[in-house]
Amino acid sequence: MKSTCLIASLLLMSFSPAYADPAPPPVLTGMTATPDTASTAISDGIATSDSHDEFKRSHFSEDRIIDFSRQFEKALSEKSALVAIVARMDQPGSERPEGMRYTQVAFAVHSTITTPDGKKMPGYAIYALQQEEKHKDTSRLIQEFPADFFSNAAVLEAGIIIPTPRLQQRLLDVINSPVYSTLHDPHFSSIANPYTLGAQNDAEHTLDVICAALYRTSNIKRIKANEIAYFKAQPVKINPVRLKLDSLFESGMSSSDQPGSPETATFETIADFLQKFNKGSEVMRLVPQEKNPH
Repeated sequence: MKSTCLIASLLLMSFSPAYADPAPPPVLTGMTATPDTASTAISDGIATSDSHDEFKRSHFSEDRIIDFSRQFEKALSEKSALVAIVARMDQPGSERPEGMRYTQVAFAVHSTITTPDGKKMPGYAIYALQQEEKHKDTSRLIQEFPADFFSNAAVLEAGIIIPTPRLQQRLLDVINSPVYSTLHDPHFSSIANPYTLGAQNDAEHTLDVICAALYRTSNIKRIKANEIAYFKAQPVKINPVRLKLDSLFESGMSSSDQPGSPETATFETIADFLQKFNKGSEVMRLVPQEKNPH
């Protein structure tokens, strides 16, 4: 199971609309990450052959993950979303720290998908920062299918933020440029402070990309200045002694970039930020819709 950062409290706005199960389209074997104009076509959510190892480690069957991935893509397609911010739950409620809900934040980008026979069709690619398995204090940027993304979930539920169309287009410009990877700091900490440099988690990288698009800048110092001025981070409730021990013995958690009480970026704080400074952005919660037996 992929390691991920801890992401925050309760979802700000949520609803679970009923979506009809779409007809199965062609099976996917690869994808290109060229953003395309959104349409109602939905991908099958099946990634490369490596995905089967992920499914084996998953809490859910391959069919359930694929079905939920289809519902996820259909939900975004019905909103004509070119770019959305998505989050998943990697820990059941009993194991999550107090107030923490989602544990991984990424971008869902409407892209051109390549089918086995070489045809291209629209679908969604997940752009994510992933903690390395063997070197937990480092991370890399990856692209994967929705089924890959949700195969690591402990609970099949998605938090979704859909920015305004104007900001979506700006996000596409950033994601399609070298700025997207330039904003990546490979030094990973699960509780990275979004106001400082030196460590980063998936939520902070997502926030940095959003601010690059929102404020039309690639300058990381200007991005951090805007985040300090306008973004409100989530306090991390952790015993100082435990934090010190984790910093010493758990390489995926560090307090080196925390000048004071620990705080971090989360899906919920990003949602709050966008609803305040990107008026018209939508926040929702998607849960599986069971197939109608009739």
